[in-house]
Amino acid sequence: MPERLHLYTIPPHRAFADALAIGLVRRFGSDPLKLARGLVLLPNNRAKRAIQDAFVRASEGGLLLPRLVAVGDPELDEAVFDRADDAEPIPPAVDPLQRRMILARLIQEAGAPVDAAEAVRLAGELATTLDQLLIEEVAPRALKEIELSQELSAHWERSLELFEVVLTRWPKELERLGRIDLAERRRRLIDKMAKRWQIAPPEGFVCAAGITASAPAFARLLRTVAELPQGMVVLPGLATGISEAEWDALGPHKSDPVTGRRRRSLESHPQFHLKLLLDRMGVHRSEFDPWRVVSDHDAPPARSKAIASAMAPSELTHGWTSLPAAERRLDGVRVLDVATPAEEAQGIALALREVLETPGRTAALVTPDRALARRVAAHCARWGIAVDDSAGQPLSILPPGTLLLALADAAAQGFAPLPLLTLLKHPLTMAGRRAEWLEGVRLLDRALRGPRPAPGLGGIDRHLAEQDGRDGHLRLAAERWWPEARALLAPLEALFAGGPQPVPALLAALRETAQALGGDALWARAEGREAANLLDAAEREAANGPPRAEPETLAPMLRTLMEEVAVRPPQGGHPRLSILGLIEARLQTADLMILGGLNEGVWPGLPAPDPWLAPRIRAELGLPGLERRIGLSAHDLAGALGAPQVLLTRARRDASAPTIASRFWLRLEALSGGLERAGEIEAWLRGIDDPGEHLPADRPAPQPPVELRPKMLSVTEVDRLKADPYAFYARRMLRLMPLDPVDADPSAAWRGTAVHAVLERWFEEDDCAPDKLRARAEAMLADERTHPMMRALWAPRLMEAIEWIAAAIAADPSRKVIAVEKRGVIPFAGVELSGTFDRIDRMGDGSLAIVDYKTGKPPSLAAVREGFSLQLGLLGLIAERGGFEGIEGRAKQFEYWSLSKNSRGTFGYIESPCDPKRRDYLPADDFIDRAVAQFEGAARMWLTGDEPFTAKLHPDYAPYAEYDQLMRRDEWYGRD
Repeated sequence: MPERLHLYTIPPHRAFADALAIGLVRRFGSDPLKLARGLVLLPNNRAKRAIQDAFVRASEGGLLLPRLVAVGDPELDEAVFDRADDAEPIPPAVDPLQRRMILARLIQEAGAPVDAAEAVRLAGELATTLDQLLIEEVAPRALKEIELSQELSAHWERSLELFEVVLTRWPKELERLGRIDLAERRRRLIDKMAKRWQIAPPEGFVCAAGITASAPAFARLLRTVAELPQGMVVLPGLATGISEAEWDALGPHKSDPVTGRRRRSLESHPQFHLKLLLDRMGVHRSEFDPWRVVSDHDAPPARSKAIASAMAPSELTHGWTSLPAAERRLDGVRVLDVATPAEEAQGIALALREVLETPGRTAALVTPDRALARRVAAHCARWGIAVDDSAGQPLSILPPGTLLLALADAAAQGFAPLPLLTLLKHPLTMAGRRAEWLEGVRLLDRALRGPRPAPGLGGIDRHLAEQDGRDGHLRLAAERWWPEARALLAPLEALFAGGPQPVPALLAALRETAQALGGDALWARAEGREAANLLDAAEREAANGPPRAEPETLAPMLRTLMEEVAVRPPQGGHPRLSILGLIEARLQTADLMILGGLNEGVWPGLPAPDPWLAPRIRAELGLPGLERRIGLSAHDLAGALGAPQVLLTRARRDASAPTIASRFWLRLEALSGGLERAGEIEAWLRGIDDPGEHLPADRPAPQPPVELRPKMLSVTEVDRLKADPYAFYARRMLRLMPLDPVDADPSAAWRGTAVHAVLERWFEEDDCAPDKLRARAEAMLADERTHPMMRALWAPRLMEAIEWIAAAIAADPSRKVIAVEKRGVIPFAGVELSGTFDRIDRMGDGSLAIVDYKTGKPPSLAAVREGFSLQLGLLGLIAERGGFEGIEGRAKQFEYWSLSKNSRGTFGYIESPCDPKRRDYLPADDFIDRAVAQFEGAARMWLTGDEPFTAKLHPDYAPYAEYDQLMRRDEWYGRD
């Protein structure tokens, strides 16, 4: 063992990569071959690129680089060892997806009551826990040696029992495969490398830089490197200046010899994992020397002291007020505190754009919030600036992933309208003949508006065949296009309808259908290749997993796997701007570091619970606590704060609720007494979307020529014409008809149509026989096209109201139903007036009764007196003038038959504006005359006259809002 270990640290205020590269060049660069014979061990491949770029900056010309090796690389043996020297080859590692599928099968075989998708999700968590056991070198038998069952809930006891069963069976599966876990293989490789160097040190230098993982294997490797004659261990941001009491308080602590209890470690501290690493290396922080190199990317030295003070344990923060100014100074650190995530993304994009105004200046956004990263990249694209997000995006939100998930989801839901249209409109579907395909999809979209048809492709076939004549052209067009789309989807529907299936068969059918829909474009680009690789691996390895799965579990299973696949963009973004995740940002630096998303739950993120091991069990086993991730994110923040200029950003609310500022944000604010605000960015935010002058819209009142105005009017349109002439104009003259939603819940209008159809068939086919109406209503409810919500919630009240109608008609023998659902037209007031009545009865004295069915409440008498809701009177006018074929007589009764709840609490009642029992009733003899006067006035003003179609003329009687956006209502309504 050498007299002194070669241990160094680079403080946070120095640019780690540049300082390391400059220092190595100074030490070994005098002889180019000496530098080239060296070996630099780094934590990951992203760090390799950062160090390589730093060497290029430090070279000032040509340079032979040392060998850069990422110790986290699964192919570590190929990077370090010669194949000819493998006297004791280490078995290959099991494929991660193969392991996951096997663990999912073991979970189900162990008795867990979960489906295949949940088993795969739990298998991922189980694999993570297994890896932690292997990394921390905890023997599985340790689970049996702890006695905590009396302190655990029944849930944790079951989880622990299941975990032990799987843990016992997993080694046998590995033995059968002749493989080992990836974490175990990496540990063996690292130990093999350390053992070899102890016996025969490398000829050149070995520098372990930026490796902060505290696993025992890494600690042994770093100890070995530090003992080599030309070895060096360089750690980032080791706190050598804090007090010994603060350092010792971090832990880990030994158990009390009397009570056996162990003091809790401060795992959320940014130095805890470094303290644990040093303890396992058997060194003290006082043995570390500063790496005495400066670079052009360093911050002021006072920054490191301020960072160390800001990250002190909570019990030591009371001394902040007495700290010297040098230890509290955060010059160059500013904050951007805005209202919404949209403003935060816009502000960050403006800060990045401003950096480009200075030649050679660099900037990086560091954030764990990938949604924020995507928004910033989109804002930058407005200026033609492409910024790569090196953390990547999950495959599940990229086009190939969304197409596969949409296909699985549509098949699982029986090709219901919403998932079906989502699939058919996907940008990758039929990309080769997009225009023609979308024309057919749009027609199908129009045909599927309204309540959901029967399930399956056959249900859509019947729905298209039953379209009424009004949408006949849509039906014909959709029927011509639909067979092609149907043929592509039919094989997948047949498989999904067959009950539980082998997972490989489900994946194969999904792949073949996706290929038929998307073609080769589906598998193009980086995300397409990742999707192809995932499907290929899943289809191959699924045979090791659960033997059968319900088809509806395929979509959640795929989503779970896709969300763990990060697709990183190919290089090609702006060379001076970057967007980084927390892992990618380690060892990185820029002139301006923007730390975004500093809210609790984002940075730091909420600790993810372990569904397998309770926190107490993890502590007894020596596994990292759930708070360890908070400490790691704090260390990432501390490293990023070392840039020359730093901008901290947060939004005071997210999409659903107000947010809480990150504990790191609050600490920095409290330490410094208030950070400088980024005032110029706030001003840019206010100005970028400020039009300078607001020009409010006038109330629309179009005035087309009289000869172009409609000369045909339905009785149901009169109220719209009078209350909101602009809405009438948009509907009749602009022909802008509102569309029903796709897969809509049954509305009042839909319920009314269904009831009218039942009553119409009851009159025409059953001659109003009282004992036949209930059967017809039950048949309507039992139809598979009837919405389940209507069947479950509306059926009881409907049946009661239906029986009331039958009883009410049968109770008056002198009154006879003579016609239902007939349309009539008469010329009147210079136009053609048309209308369709629900029912007309012949009274005992020969007069007519006009009946209108209502599933809700009838119009109020006040509305009738104001000149609205006079539909019954206009229908009476058409009847009296012979507009309805075969009906003659004088109309003296005008009734609403409502199916809603009456004053007695039952369903069904009759109400009439001409009922003498009502206060301020309208005499029946004058009712038609009142309707005629109102209609003549409306026709004279807007149909045969030149009155402008003013928007919302009587807003109290225009509650509908289909045309409010078109009339820009919110820009003028209420100003006067």
